[in-house]
Amino acid sequence: MKIGIIPNTTKHNIIEAVEKILLSLKKYNVDALLGDTIYRLEKSLSETIKGTKIIPEPELIAKSDFVVSLGGDGTMLNTSFEAKDYDTPILGVNVGKLGFLAEFDFDSFDAFIPQLLDGNYLIEDRIALEAVLNEEGEKLFALNDIVIDKGYWPKMIELNLAINGEFVSTFAADGLIIATPTGSTGYALSAGGPIVSPKSNVITIIPIAPHTLTMRPLVLDSNEEINVEVKSGEEKIQINCDGQRVNFASPPLSIKIKRSSHPIRLVHSKEISYFQVLRNKLYWGIDARNNQN
Repeated sequence: MKIGIIPNTTKHNIIEAVEKILLSLKKYNVDALLGDTIYRLEKSLSETIKGTKIIPEPELIAKSDFVVSLGGDGTMLNTSFEAKDYDTPILGVNVGKLGFLAEFDFDSFDAFIPQLLDGNYLIEDRIALEAVLNEEGEKLFALNDIVIDKGYWPKMIELNLAINGEFVSTFAADGLIIATPTGSTGYALSAGGPIVSPKSNVITIIPIAPHTLTMRPLVLDSNEEINVEVKSGEEKIQINCDGQRVNFASPPLSIKIKRSSHPIRLVHSKEISYFQVLRNKLYWGIDARNNQN
């Protein structure tokens, strides 16, 4: 078995984190590959790291049986983008803050390695989104969400929403979030959207601060095609994917969004449920009056 490691080199303790992962894999005689972004920290590399095969990340993803995304949820989203054209499953080891997507820490990952070797794990195919700007323009990809945002424009923007070519509504707002079930616990949740089970085949649309009380979140079948036209706003608006990759465009603008044909495959322990993570990480369903469910 080969396990590739893609670390977030911006984390202050990432060298120690990589060493811990490498030592855990060595203990179970698992071959390790390391992404070449680690060379950004070349002056700090230990002998353990230098003794590991370091290759470009696309090659690492293609050659690995599993990819360890080492960092936090943002690192998971970035790794998912890099892996979008491959079937390699991804698991996250958290060295960040929340770690909602990156469900393992060092201890739980070490204990999980024998389960990987025995095939005692779950792989979930997570819906992803793809989009195109202005018919033949920039192509986008997101695991969490695609957000159309007014950017630096101080006023609201006018948005026209259509589903499968059928007109839905024209409304004014600060923007619009198109989210997958995975992204339902991110920005979409902060904007008033529902928590959606990752096993659901749906896409949610959440207006950002709409100037009407009747414009509420909408849940669609994941096979629906969404078309958004941005009609107003004199400056460039932002279209960002997973809060990481930002595109700028001037209205009038058309954005066509649909479910990607390439799901992202995430590895989970059979001992940890989605609702357990909701309770432990987001305190969902916890009664603050008595600290009980």
